[in-house]
Amino acid sequence: MAANDVEKSKDIIQLDTVVVTATRREQSLQKVPVAVSIIQGKALDEKQQNSLEAIIKEIPSVNFNTMSTNKDSSLFIRGIGTISTSPGVEPSVSTVIDGVVLSRPGQATLDLLDIDRIEVLRGPQGTLFGKNATAGVVNIVTKNPTEKPEAYVDVYFSDDHEQRVKLGASGALIPGILKANVSALLSNFDGNIYNFKMQQDVNGYRTQGIRSKFEYNPNDAVSLGLALDYVHKKSTAPFGALVSSSNTDYLESIAPVIASSENRTVNSPEETIDDTNQGIALTADWFLDHHQISSITALRQWKNDQRPIYNYLPEATQQFALIHDRGEVDSKQFSQELRLSSLGEGRVNYVVGAYFSKNDNDEKTQRYAHWYDATIQDYADDYALAYFGTESRNYAIFGEGTWNLNQRLRFITGLRLTRDELSFYHNRQATVPSYLESRNNIRTAVANSGSTTETGLSGRAGIQFDISPTINSYLTYSRGYKGPAYNVYFNMRNIDTPVIDPETSNAYELGLKTQWLNNTLRLNLAAFYTEYDNFQANFRVIDNAGGASTRLINAGAVSTKGFELDSHYQVNENLYLSLAAANIHARIDNFKCPPADAACPNVNGKTLPNSPDWKLSAQVNQYIPLTAHRRIELSSQYAWQSQTQFDIGQNELTIQPSYGIWNASLGLSDTAAHWRVAFLVRNILDKSYSARLAATSYGLYRNVPRDDQRYLGISFHKDF
Repeated sequence: MAANDVEKSKDIIQLDTVVVTATRREQSLQKVPVAVSIIQGKALDEKQQNSLEAIIKEIPSVNFNTMSTNKDSSLFIRGIGTISTSPGVEPSVSTVIDGVVLSRPGQATLDLLDIDRIEVLRGPQGTLFGKNATAGVVNIVTKNPTEKPEAYVDVYFSDDHEQRVKLGASGALIPGILKANVSALLSNFDGNIYNFKMQQDVNGYRTQGIRSKFEYNPNDAVSLGLALDYVHKKSTAPFGALVSSSNTDYLESIAPVIASSENRTVNSPEETIDDTNQGIALTADWFLDHHQISSITALRQWKNDQRPIYNYLPEATQQFALIHDRGEVDSKQFSQELRLSSLGEGRVNYVVGAYFSKNDNDEKTQRYAHWYDATIQDYADDYALAYFGTESRNYAIFGEGTWNLNQRLRFITGLRLTRDELSFYHNRQATVPSYLESRNNIRTAVANSGSTTETGLSGRAGIQFDISPTINSYLTYSRGYKGPAYNVYFNMRNIDTPVIDPETSNAYELGLKTQWLNNTLRLNLAAFYTEYDNFQANFRVIDNAGGASTRLINAGAVSTKGFELDSHYQVNENLYLSLAAANIHARIDNFKCPPADAACPNVNGKTLPNSPDWKLSAQVNQYIPLTAHRRIELSSQYAWQSQTQFDIGQNELTIQPSYGIWNASLGLSDTAAHWRVAFLVRNILDKSYSARLAATSYGLYRNVPRDDQRYLGISFHKDF
């Protein structure tokens, strides 16, 4: 929450009342029996945070699985997330935009535009948000059109050549009946990794986006909406920068790259990611005497074209092949949700509904390998082309009710019945001879297909008790369900064709939501314990011949437990403090070794990947009034986390030590003229860290984050 979002009544300063839709009904944050973290869109704009990846430093319970391409990246909540690149695996963290659920985890990497707020619901939320919410939900709410005409411009530049321009306008097209808004984004960043072969910076991006909403109100009982969005992003993110390698021949072949824990150089041909995210949604709300009927009909398409280099060479040598891909994703989804909600505060408040989604994911991958063939003493080429994909159908009916036993005591019950239909196809043609299992990371030709159906139950039950008018407590049990999966990928083999069983979870949560000092101090606490069975995860397998491959498996039983703190203190009109912390103990309880794995390690009791035990985020905002309308704004934020293991196999090399990032800004604003200018410093202490560490046969690589080193920026915002 932004520091200046306070309520003023008779010179009394209070924290703003935060309204959320965590239960599919608008409720006060302090009354919702769910652990929820809120980030206001205004705060994101002031900090120039423009992607969901940025929230990991704001909300300690959230982490981000950074991969070499955004197609394979995903969000984690309370130590649980999706560790797979297959189109046959759904996310564990559901990303929802204005009520529309995104089907693929890579779609969550979209740029944020015209955001009203982001609600992060922690823990299983399958009852109301669906099967792909076993770890939690990131609920993105964009701004609605306004009746009064308004517009804005937001400009940002950094000293390392990042530029961003955002424009927006809103107002009535037909007063009282039809209103609309539109916002646009243009951004560019050269990158923070130097590529010797290309002689330019990489790990950057170019983005263009537009979002628009229309709202039609023919009368007081009906509201119709149309939302359109389009974002195109072209990135130059490399596979990674080399941290270490024991292979001297390889080190010589990529010179002048020098491997180190802070390496920001590569030496390879160009790599690009071309990403397009677009959608249309139709909403309708009918308001009856005591009920509201809501409908959301949505179409979305996600296209992703990747061109990665796997072994990071400038060219092929007699020792090493040059291997590169072109992967194309075309993901289409249709969804329809219909809900009936009670209005007002009666004896029973409830939401019931039905949901249907159709998801078609088609992928095409071409792999080229240029290598030295000693038998002919010349260079040769291997080539393969694979077409693969999945088709899924999801049907669900759901309902949740709150039974008001008296003014202080409530009972919560909810249930969701889900039917999954999933099928896959895979066809790979290759020049590699059939008697070879694999050469140059290209397997021989194969064709497979399969299908499965499953029925799953999600649910929630609990009690909520108001200890006092400003202290609310709750205890809930949630049952989570994540549907079946197939490990469908370029190098898919016959051993990968069996279906991966559904993942289920049982979660217990105890929460306390409190307000103190005349609502100037908000202190929310949550303690939780969740068990997952048939946990779906990727695991690196070593076969009897010593070959390595990554397989999707039901990894067995895992659990996550801990506590979370979320606090905000409006000391006075000009001083705001916040502190959020999480202690999350995410562990492997009983690991099931994959069949035919000759070197399965004992990982029981070890940490789950992408889950530090401790994280905290602190912020101080200080205002210094200059005149009645003008003031200086000082802001300082610090985020820290303990060490993180990136490999479920517990490779000792893939551990990121603990680190902290300190950011600050100095701004000047004028509330009468509606402008704000700010000077921002990111990573003040110039602390280098890795967003991901991955061990390969060539060495250890790291993903270089945007704030891997200190940089400066200046922003200007003007409202009209």
